[in-house]
Amino acid sequence: MGATPVQRLFAPIKRITPRWASDAIRSVGTAALTPFYFSARSGHFKSSFRRAAVSSKGEPLPWYTFPCIDFLRLRNFSGRSVLEFGGGQSSVWWGRHAESVVTFEGDKGWYERIRSGMPRNVDLRLVTGTTPEARVEAIRSSLEAMGNRKFDVIVIDGLDRRQLVPVACERLAEGGIVICDNAEGYGFHEALKGRGLSRVDFYGHAPGVILPHSTSIVFRGGSWVFEHDAAPIRVEYGW
Repeated sequence: MGATPVQRLFAPIKRITPRWASDAIRSVGTAALTPFYFSARSGHFKSSFRRAAVSSKGEPLPWYTFPCIDFLRLRNFSGRSVLEFGGGQSSVWWGRHAESVVTFEGDKGWYERIRSGMPRNVDLRLVTGTTPEARVEAIRSSLEAMGNRKFDVIVIDGLDRRQLVPVACERLAEGGIVICDNAEGYGFHEALKGRGLSRVDFYGHAPGVILPHSTSIVFRGGSWVFEHDAAPIRVEYGW
């Protein structure tokens, strides 16, 4: 692995200054530059100004934590089906990575805003209903019209998170995963209890958000998403 631009910049300073001075410069530089480096390379900086989850190149990202995004982007979702509760940038991202996406959105204004930018393989549906129970019933009815269709990836990132956990479990394909964003709240923990599911938490910062939170991947038994035999790679945030 070659030296980074920062390492190359620091190399002459290290050669011409006493050890105590170069160590102090390195410590101060690391403390000051790391937040800016992370924000710029990950897309956090650009997302903050656009008020939308994007990479450093402006490409759509799911509004999950960066550790979860990094995990998902290394997996192959071609041929896989996705069910989303809550649409947006993630719908575009999944549309570019998976075979098909069905997305339910409960905010009419937001639905109208995002629907024109959806890829052809994203089926964006508006959910009506003034109560969580009514919205969940509308989603169930819509899914029942699809027959016994199961989904490889189910995302709960909007709408009525806790109330939609049972629906997600019913529609989860064998070996599939449920992605729960903001999993530290919304009653996720209580709703998932006693369902025979395993959980992996990806805690960290998300695009354009100040405080860290958790995006969790939940699965039953084993899941193909964890069958990854490639060697660890260096994550480059220019994607």
